[in-house]
Amino acid sequence: MTLPGAPGHNGLPFADSAAGALLDADGLIIGWTPAAEELFGLPAEQVCGRPALELLADPAAGPEPPAGYQETAWSGEAVVRTGRGKDMGIVFHALPLATAGGTARYFVLWAPVGTVDRWRQDQAFTQELFLQDRLGLAVFDAELRLVRTNTHLLPYTGLLPDLRGLRLGDFLQAEGAAAVERRLSEVLRTGRPLILAEETVRTIEDPGGGVVMAVSAFRLQAPDGQVFGVTALFTDVTEQRRSDERLAILHHATAGVGGSLSVSGTGEELAAVLVPELADLAVVEIAEAVFTGEEPAPGEDGLLPLRRTATAGESAAEPPAGAVVPADADCAPALGHSPTSMTAPLRARGIFLGRVTVRRGPGRPDYAPADLDLLCEIAARSALALDNARRYTREHRAAVGLQRSLLPPAQAETVAVTTSGFYLPADTATGVGGDWFDVIPLSSARVALVAGDVVGHGLAATATMGRLRTAVRTLADLDLEPDELMVHLDDLVSQLRDEPDEPDEPGRPGGPGRPSRLTRADEGGADGDHRADPVGATCLYAVYDPVSRCCAMVSAGHPPPAVADPDGTVSYVPLNPGPPLGVNGLPFEVTEVELAPGSLLVLYTDGLIEGRDSDLDEGMAELSRRLARPGATTAPLRELGQEIISARPPHQLADDVTLLLARTHAVPPANTAVWPVDADPVAVAQVRREAARQLREWGLEELVFTTELVLSELVTNAIRHAGGPVEVRLIRAGQLTCEVSDPSATQPRMRRALLTDEGGRGLYLVAQLTSRWGSRYTRRGKTIWAEQPLPDAPHAQSG
Repeated sequence: MTLPGAPGHNGLPFADSAAGALLDADGLIIGWTPAAEELFGLPAEQVCGRPALELLADPAAGPEPPAGYQETAWSGEAVVRTGRGKDMGIVFHALPLATAGGTARYFVLWAPVGTVDRWRQDQAFTQELFLQDRLGLAVFDAELRLVRTNTHLLPYTGLLPDLRGLRLGDFLQAEGAAAVERRLSEVLRTGRPLILAEETVRTIEDPGGGVVMAVSAFRLQAPDGQVFGVTALFTDVTEQRRSDERLAILHHATAGVGGSLSVSGTGEELAAVLVPELADLAVVEIAEAVFTGEEPAPGEDGLLPLRRTATAGESAAEPPAGAVVPADADCAPALGHSPTSMTAPLRARGIFLGRVTVRRGPGRPDYAPADLDLLCEIAARSALALDNARRYTREHRAAVGLQRSLLPPAQAETVAVTTSGFYLPADTATGVGGDWFDVIPLSSARVALVAGDVVGHGLAATATMGRLRTAVRTLADLDLEPDELMVHLDDLVSQLRDEPDEPDEPGRPGGPGRPSRLTRADEGGADGDHRADPVGATCLYAVYDPVSRCCAMVSAGHPPPAVADPDGTVSYVPLNPGPPLGVNGLPFEVTEVELAPGSLLVLYTDGLIEGRDSDLDEGMAELSRRLARPGATTAPLRELGQEIISARPPHQLADDVTLLLARTHAVPPANTAVWPVDADPVAVAQVRREAARQLREWGLEELVFTTELVLSELVTNAIRHAGGPVEVRLIRAGQLTCEVSDPSATQPRMRRALLTDEGGRGLYLVAQLTSRWGSRYTRRGKTIWAEQPLPDAPHAQSG
C-alpha cells in the first residue's frame, strides 16, 4: 500500500516527503511512500507484499545487518534496481519501530548516494562556518533577532557572551546597528543577496574608533517558500579600508600639491590635503632661506630658522609663528603622544627644507606606524614640489631683477611731465614677460612716453624687450616722427624674426646627435615643441609737447592710453592701431590730442586690463572707474599707481602688468618767443637784437652773448643753404632752447675745418657753446636746436 504522509499517520508526519517504506518482522514491504515511488520508479502496488531484498540488484550481495539490529538503528549502502531498468546506488537508514501488537517492525529511509554526500557536505560546511575564527556568522529570525552566532561575530571588545534572542541594537551603537538592520531587512523583503556591503559599527560598551565590517547576507526559506530568517556573514575589513584610505590620501596629495610654483602656495596645498582625511590639524614649517630661493643652511649657532607657512584644520586661524631646529637633528620622522601627533621632514635632493606636523583630536584613533609611513611618503613627494618652487623662486627673482634692470627709474620729473612707472610680474610657471615702459626726454622740452609688450615669457622675452627698448631710445634720439619711428621698429622686429638659430656646437645642446634647440620640456614647458618662441611685440609711442600741449601717438597693436582730465573726466584716446610689430609692410597712423595742464596720461600693457576671468572691456571699465574717483588726478602718482595694480593680485594675472602714469605740465606762453626771419643775411643782426631783448626780459643776461653767437651761426646757415622762410623760437623751460627752422630737408653735418678753410666752423662753434644740439625733420622741413643750461639764480627759473 501507499504510505500516506498525513500528520499522525503511524507517527510519521514526514513520510510523504521521505523515500521510505514500512517493513514487517519478516522483511516484507507493507508501506511505500510517494517519494519512494519517485525514487525507485515503482508504484506501491508492485512492491507491497514483496521482500525488501528483492529491490537489490544482487540480493546475495546485500549488506549484513549488525548484531542487535532489531533494537537499534543502523545504516548502510546498497545497489538497487529501479523500475526504469537501471541500477542506482543508495544509502539506507533502518529504524526499528516499537509496536504493540502491530505488524510494522522497521521504517527504512532511502536516498541516492550523491544526495547523501551533498547532505554531509552541507552539514560539514555549516559546521565549519560556525567554527571559523576570521569570519563572523549569524542567523537571524524574521524579526532580526539573533538565533545563532559563532564566537567571532565581531572581532571587537564589548560583546556579551551570549547573543541569542538579542537584536543588533542591544549591543551595538544605534547608528551602526540601524544601518546593518536596514540592509538585512532589504534582503528579507526582496530576497536579493547582499554582497560585501561595508558599514562601520561600534559596541555600546567600548565605542572607540569602531571596526569596518563587510556584510554579506542571504534569505532563509522553507521548501514551501515560507521566509523564516536571514543569514549574515561579517568580515572585518578595517585594515583594508584604512589601507585604501591611506592610498586615496596619497593620490589626493600627489594631485593636490605641486600645482603652484610659489613656496607659500605649496605649503598651503600640503596643509590642505592632510585635513581632515589624515589629521584634524596640519602645520607646515619651511626654512626661511627657501622663500628667497636659496638652499637652507644652519646659522653659527647650529640652528636652522623655520617659518610657519601654512596651517589647516582646528587651529588654522592662528597667526604664523617661527621656530628653529638643530641642524644635525634634521627633523626625523616621529610619532607623538597626548595628543596624538606625527612629524615628518620635508627633504628633497638631500636638502632639508622644513617639516610637516599633523595632529588628531579626541574621538579619533591614535596614529599607527602605517600612518607615519604615509605622512613620510606625502612629505617626500611634497618636498620635491617645494624644491621646484624654491628653484623657480631663485630663477624668477633673477629674471625679475634682469627685467627691472632693463627698465628706467620708476619716478621721473621733466619739464613736460611727472611720471611714475610700475611693473608687476605675473605668477606664472613660464617666468617674467617682455613688458616695458620708458620715459625719453626729447629736444625742445618735449618727452616721449613708451609702453610695449613682447610676445612670450622667460629670459628670451626679457632679452628681446631690452633690444627693443634700446632701439626705441636710439630712434627717439633721432627725433623721428612717431609713425616713422614705428616703421623702423617694425623693420627691426621683422629682422629679429628672420634671424637663424645659433649653429650647433659639439658638446652643447644642439651639437651632433642632439636636437638643434632645447625642447620646450627642457625649458619648463609641457608640449615638447622644438621651435623657438616667435618674436613679436606690441608698442605705443607718444610724444608730448608742453609748449603746444599736443600729444601725438601711434600704436602697433597696443591698447589705447587713458586720459584723465583735471575735472575727473576719463576717456580712452580713439586710436586707429596698426598691426603688431613684425607683421611688416603696413602703415601706422598718428593720432593727436590736446591735453590740459594737470591731465593724467595712462599707458599700460594688456595684463592690467585682461585677467584670467575677465575680458578687455571689463578691465578697461575698471581702470576708468579707478581714474575717475574723486581726487585721483591730484593724488600722488605713486599712491595712485599702487592702488590701481593692487586690484590685480599676481595669482589672478593672465600676463605681466606694466603701468606708466604721466601728469602733464605746460610751458606758459610767456616763456616762449617766436619770430619769422627774412631770407636775407641782413636779417641776422635783427635776430640778435630780438634775442638779446627777450633774454633780458627773462633775466637771462648771462646767456645773451652765447645765444647771439649760436643764433647768428644757425640763421646764417639756414639763409645760405635753405632760403626762406626761416623761423626762430626761444623756449625757457628748465633750460634755454634755441630753434631755427627752415624748409630744407638736408641735415646739417659738423666737421673739423682746416686752418686754410674760410668756413665750416659754425656747427663746431655751436657745439662748443651749448650743452646739446641736434636737428629733427618736420612736416615743413627741419629744425636745428641747441640747449643751454639756465643760471642758478631764482629769477631765472621757468614759470
